[in-house]
Amino acid sequence: MTALLLRDLRLAVRAGGGFGLGLAFFLILCTLVPFGVGPQGGTLALIAPGILWVGALLACLLSLDRIFALDWEDGSLDLLATAPLPMEGTVLVKAAAHWITTGLPLVAAAPVFGLLLHLPAGAQGWLVLSLLIGTPALSMLGAFGAALTVGLRRGGLLLSLLVLPLYVPTLIFGAETVRRGGAGMDAITPLAFLTAITLAVLGAIPFAAAAALRVNLR
Repeated sequence: MTALLLRDLRLAVRAGGGFGLGLAFFLILCTLVPFGVGPQGGTLALIAPGILWVGALLACLLSLDRIFALDWEDGSLDLLATAPLPMEGTVLVKAAAHWITTGLPLVAAAPVFGLLLHLPAGAQGWLVLSLLIGTPALSMLGAFGAALTVGLRRGGLLLSLLVLPLYVPTLIFGAETVRRGGAGMDAITPLAFLTAITLAVLGAIPFAAAAALRVNLR
C-alpha cells in the first residue's frame, strides 16, 4: 500500500493535478469574491464560511477524473485488480493520495484565504478543523464518482454531476461549523455530524467504488 501511495503521489504531481492546481483555484475564488460582492468587511465576514467551503469543494473537483484515469489508460488498473491488495484497499490508497495532494494543502492554506474574506479570528480554528475532518470525505466520494465514470470519454462533466449532490451534506455541516464558531455559538454539534458523515463515507464508499471498478473492468 505504501508503494502504491508513493507512486500515486508522484503521478499526481507530474500530471499537474497536485498541490498548485487546487490552491490556485482557491486563491482566485477568494480574490474575485470581494470584487463581486464589494469590499465591505461585514458582508464578506458573513458569507466567508460558505465561500471558503464551496471553494474547497470545487478545488477538490478539479482533479477527481485523474484518480483512476491514468491507470486505466496505461493498463495498470487491470494489474491492480489482480494484485494481492484488495480493490477496496486500492480505492482507499487512491483517495488518500488525492487528499494529500489536494485536500491537505487546502487545509494548510485556508487561514490565509480566510483573511482575504475577513473571516472572524474566532472562526479560523474551526475552519481548519472542519476542513481537516471534511475533506477526506470529499476525496473518497470523488473516488467513487471516478470509479463509476472510469473509461468514459469526456466523463469529467458527468463525474461532477454525480459527485456534487453527494457533497452537499459535508458542505452544509462544514460551513455551519465555521459560521457558528465565528459567531461564538456551539459548533460542536455540526462538527459531530460532519465527523459522522466522514466516518460513514470512509467505511462504506470503498466497497461501492471497488464494485463499480470491477464492473467497468469486465
